[in-house]
This record gives sequence, C-alpha cells and structure tokens, in this order.
Amino acid sequence: MRKEKDISGCGITGIMNEQGDAFSGEDAVVAICNMMERGNGLGAGFAGYGIYPELKDYWCFHLMYHNQSARVATEEYMNTRFKIPHHETIPTKKIKTVRPPIPSLYRYFVEINDEMGNGDGREQDMILGCAMEINRHIEGAFVFSSGKNMGVFKGVGNPDEIAEFYQIPEYKGYIWTAHNRFPTNSPGWWGGAHPFGILDWSVIHNGEISSYGINRRYLENFGYYCCLSTDTEVMAYLFDLLVRRHVLSFELVGKILAAPFWSQIERVENKEEKAFLRSLRTIYGSVLVNGPFAVVVANSTHMVGLNDRIKLRPLVAARKGNFLYISSEEAAIREVCKDLETVWMPKAGEATIGRLRDGQA
Repeated sequence: MRKEKDISGCGITGIMNEQGDAFSGEDAVVAICNMMERGNGLGAGFAGYGIYPELKDYWCFHLMYHNQSARVATEEYMNTRFKIPHHETIPTKKIKTVRPPIPSLYRYFVEINDEMGNGDGREQDMILGCAMEINRHIEGAFVFSSGKNMGVFKGVGNPDEIAEFYQIPEYKGYIWTAHNRFPTNSPGWWGGAHPFGILDWSVIHNGEISSYGINRRYLENFGYYCCLSTDTEVMAYLFDLLVRRHVLSFELVGKILAAPFWSQIERVENKEEKAFLRSLRTIYGSVLVNGPFAVVVANSTHMVGLNDRIKLRPLVAARKGNFLYISSEEAAIREVCKDLETVWMPKAGEATIGRLRDGQA
C-alpha cells in the first residue's frame, strides 16, 4: 500500500525496430511490468505499429462507447463520411481484476469517400476532424486511435492486466510503446489512460503539464480540442501540428516544446543561433510545455523520446542492432535485452529519435 505520492511516478517504455521487422507485443509487456511500482492500477496501455498488415491501407478507428446510443450515433455519423469495409469488436479476454464499468470497444477500418477528400494531407485533416467531432459532440463515445496499420489499447488497470485483457502478446508490430499510470491531478478512467492518439500519433507521458491551459487554447486555433480530462492530450496534438502541419523536424520540435530559458539563450555566443532561438521562443511561446515531463512519441515512421528542459523526470535510451529502446528505467530495457550495445541518458530538451529506414514496413 502506497502511503506517499511518488513524484517521479508513471512508467513509460518504447521499443522500435528501425528495420521495420515485426516483433511480439510481449516485449513491451515485459518491459513495462518491470516498472509495476510506478503505477497505482488506475491506467495502463499500449500502442502498436504494423499490427494490421492485411488492412494497412485503411484508416483504423479504435472507439470506446459508454452506452448503445453513443455507438448508434457514431456509426450513423461515420457512415456519412466513410466507406467501412470492415468493423468488429476489439478482441478482449475476461479478466477478474479488470472490473466494470468496462466500455464497449470497437474498431473500424475505413476509407474516405472519393468526393470528400483528395490527397493524403486532406485525408489526414478529415480524419482528425472526424475524431474531434466524435469526441466533442457524441456523448459517451471516444476515439482513442485513428491511424493506419496501428492501434492504441488502453484501460483502467495494471499493465499486466490490460495486456492480458487485450491479448497484446498476440499482436506483432515494429514499434511498441507502453504506459503504467499514476494519475496525480486528473481522473483515472478508460479514456484518460495512456497512450493518447490522433491519426498515427501516440504519446505516453510521465509528469505534469502546468502549461496545459495555454497549450490547449493555442491548439483550439487549429481545430484541436481536448476532451479527455487529462493534460497529456495536448502533447499528441502539438506533435501533429508542429511536425505534420508546420513541417518541422523532431530536433526543432524539441527546441520548441522544451525551449531553453531566456537566460540560456542570451549566453549563446553565435549571433545567428541566438537570433534563431529568440525567434522560436517568440513565435511558439504558447507551445512551450512547462512542468516536469518525459514523453515517448511515435508515429508510423519514428519513435522519439523527450524530456523537459531541466530533466525533472527520468528517461534512458539504449540500442542493440536495429532496436532503439527508450524507457523510464534502464532495468526495464535490460529485462528484454540484456546485452545492450549502448546506453545513455538523453539530455534535457534534446530529442532522441528513432527512424524507420526507407522502404521498410
């Protein structure tokens, strides 16, 4: 029984095969369960990439419903915008310790009607808009992932329970991320568990975002709305906005989200670099993420680890062959790979980036 708040709590781990070779979700389960003490049973989850190879060209919505009317309303809405060649309940296993109320869990593989979208960029914006519409306006329905050939699986419980509930070891993918939650200032509920997703982005987070209010208001200017009662949601939307829509590199996004202090900028000797950093702070001031955080962010081609600008949450990275590992603790990585080639502690505000090699997956 915990008697004190663990201020470094929440466990995060990510594993990527940069060659695009698929491996079982069991590795992510083993790694995150090595950090069981970092959670309190109020949330856990997994994201897998490359898990739907036979349906990889379809957008895949994972949805949770709290009542039948929410499902009816959502399916009516989706049928007006998409062709839905396949949908089904997400396979789950009855686990005694995963207690009711458990939402109904469905996945939909969809394609956009030809007359409604042309080009990948427009398709992505339409998928994003639909996810926002469902989350904001259909009571009792929540989209928890909406990418291609990937999916988020999450709920209220410990990571071993959620993994068994969703049968995670039976899936294979080339990127896996996992989270063990210790909520401190937001409720523990199914939609609030991590990872958070939009399009093919998924985010797992340890920490607290004290800039949530200003980050959320900034995002609303671009059509992103936070509806899931937790600060982490802004991270998924910020990465989509900055990388996909503003076409910025992950290295640059790290300098924006975990920007150096003004005093640090003033000590930069190179005039061009100093002017550039000043411009970033000025243009993207509302995007700066304040508070202690460590995140692992993934999409279909990358996995990225990032700390806050003074590294108030633990984050360690390692490599072996084609594998990149990022985790809260080295012990979790060594649980799945005992003979690592390199291990390091990423610097504060410096993005650690894994990239899928061209032509893979």
